[in-house]
Amino acid sequence: MDPHPDLRLTLLNPWQRGFPLEREPFAHIASIQGLTTDEVLAGYARLQSDGALSRIGGVFAGNAGGAALLAAMAVPPERLDAVAAVVSSHPGVNHNYQREHHFNLWFVMTGQDDAAVRAAMRSLEEATGLPALQLRMQRAYRIDLGFDLRGSTAPAPMAAAREATPVLDADRPLAALLEDGLPLVPRPYDAWAQALGRTPESVLHTLQQWLDQGTVRRIGAIVRHHELGFDANAMTVFNIPDAQVDAFGEALSRISGVTLAYRRERAEGWPYNLYCMVHGRGRAAVRDVIARAIAEAGLGGFPHEVLFSCRRFKQTGPWRFRALPTATAPDAAATPEVLDAVAG
Repeated sequence: MDPHPDLRLTLLNPWQRGFPLEREPFAHIASIQGLTTDEVLAGYARLQSDGALSRIGGVFAGNAGGAALLAAMAVPPERLDAVAAVVSSHPGVNHNYQREHHFNLWFVMTGQDDAAVRAAMRSLEEATGLPALQLRMQRAYRIDLGFDLRGSTAPAPMAAAREATPVLDADRPLAALLEDGLPLVPRPYDAWAQALGRTPESVLHTLQQWLDQGTVRRIGAIVRHHELGFDANAMTVFNIPDAQVDAFGEALSRISGVTLAYRRERAEGWPYNLYCMVHGRGRAAVRDVIARAIAEAGLGGFPHEVLFSCRRFKQTGPWRFRALPTATAPDAAATPEVLDAVAG
């Protein structure tokens, strides 16, 4: 089932955060893992080709720059494939999933600013003839998604999200490169420095500064969880009084197995403002974490719903700092590489 289990444990598991910020990071990894630099580079290339590795890059804080919006549509079942293809064809959409709910198509629109995201949403509503819930994030309690590939769910609480320093305008070109991912060459930061007209030392200093300031939550291997066996996920949403939501969100962020926790705007017909994501190897593992999280955070008395994902249409990196590529045709968005049925 897993063609390269050793590679995944060696090159992905320990390097989802704390990726070396030095001139020859792959040589550093090679020395620790008992490999050659060429073997490390070839291994990452193979993992990327297999789909297990999305990129080696950065996870930016929500307020670091650019804009993103969670959206949902209630799509008639007979139109779902066609509408999903239209949504996936927009280059700003980086995640697009079917979930088990009346609002059955959930996607994230990203862009370089709020105006671009809002304009993109209007274009999708016009193209599909369907209104969309538009749920802006108000506070992230935990967004540093990572997985221990030896476990069935996230093993332990990750660092809580904190207020971040936004990316300076002068540094946005570097942010775009980090968002896109490191080139698989012996000295990747040197390649970035050359492209930007900077010194490698300046590039590395800025990256470290972003980590220290919370602008970037982590730099490391960004994995694709479905390909690594975490093929079940559920979004649990709660309706919490505004005065209490932050306390409950912080409580959720400390619970083992919770992978994401954040507060979003409510919308007409959608009263929920607290979100909790759990990913796992199978529904039973996910349900166990959700039940424990609700009990431990004291959320049992509040209205909530659990929306399991049942189909993945698109999963790519965000486009908050990069110019959007040309949109793909709707049919292209539904190719087997993008349209993927996942465990239900």
